[in-house]
Amino acid sequence: MKLWIVLFLVLLCMELQNGACQMLKRKKDAGDSRNRPGGKRVRIRLPNLNGKKVKSQSLLTQVLDKGRFLRLGESTTLTPGRNMELRCKGSNIGWSYPTYLDTFNDSRLSIRQSDKYSQLVLTSPSAADTGPYSCWVIVCDGAECQRDQDRTYLSYIYFPDKEHLFVPSAIHFEIVYLRPDRPTVVPCRVTEPHAKTSLHREVPPEEITANVTQMTYDPTKGFVLQRSTPELQGVFYCKAVFKDTPQISTKYQLLYVEVPSGPPFVSLGAFPETVGGGDNVNLTCTVLGEPEVDVSFTWSYPGQDQRPVHIRPSWRLVNRGMGYTTRVSQSTLTVEDIETIDFGSYVCKAKNQHGETIVTLRLNST
Repeated sequence: MKLWIVLFLVLLCMELQNGACQMLKRKKDAGDSRNRPGGKRVRIRLPNLNGKKVKSQSLLTQVLDKGRFLRLGESTTLTPGRNMELRCKGSNIGWSYPTYLDTFNDSRLSIRQSDKYSQLVLTSPSAADTGPYSCWVIVCDGAECQRDQDRTYLSYIYFPDKEHLFVPSAIHFEIVYLRPDRPTVVPCRVTEPHAKTSLHREVPPEEITANVTQMTYDPTKGFVLQRSTPELQGVFYCKAVFKDTPQISTKYQLLYVEVPSGPPFVSLGAFPETVGGGDNVNLTCTVLGEPEVDVSFTWSYPGQDQRPVHIRPSWRLVNRGMGYTTRVSQSTLTVEDIETIDFGSYVCKAKNQHGETIVTLRLNST
């Protein structure tokens, strides 16, 4: 009897050990499935269950002291006067930064590309350097290169200065155009994101109350007026308060624009309208357009390259109707002491950032 009991216990122990070994083997196999041949560990990526594309982590970093790096978020506050070094990983990188650094060819800014990253260095930054800094990977297909939108990184960097709560500007009186088809931005940006900011009209003196549906404030842009109307015309300024210290921005002249965006609307006329041999004539090409949109003119005429002519460009702002502001751009071609070769078709081509328009006038002999 005792022999049978001992034999039963031995068989039971063998079964338990075999089960334990199988469990250990399954755990080992599961662990092995995470490894590549050669012992290298494989990072398992979990599926994206919500179907949305996951944006990669920013590769825009700030170089700190002692070889340390800090990944930059959507906005960053840095100390003015302390050199800034940014890096962006990649062998072919593009950069953008506050435009005035290019406008004035600022020698404080330098960019260097290495095999693995691009480096942007700005020495002695000040409040005026507050703005968006961005980098992106450039991908090329043969000779054609373009920005990789999925690998574009941006950080708005503040350089706070208690003496300059607003980002300094070389323009002390700026014109802002109001358009009925788009929001208007009064560009009083701050260097201290926690400053309390308000918008004021100069005459009559009053504060424009912020309304989420009509007006909002973005410290990286300024006051955004959602609806532009002629009643908003006038001289405005912004006021910022930080730690009980108030400051006033530069002044902004708001003008209402009548002409919508688009290719130039052109007219061409001659004075006098009828001419004969030996007379003088002025042909004027006129464009009514947006106040800040430049217009370029190109002429073609019968005696081109054979007869001397005078071409004089000009432009001015005019008020039309109830406070509407329009830019009148003109190019006047003058022909003196007309000869037979000067009669024929005069062609004026006007071009702006939206397109171009061509008009023709035929000059006949009386």
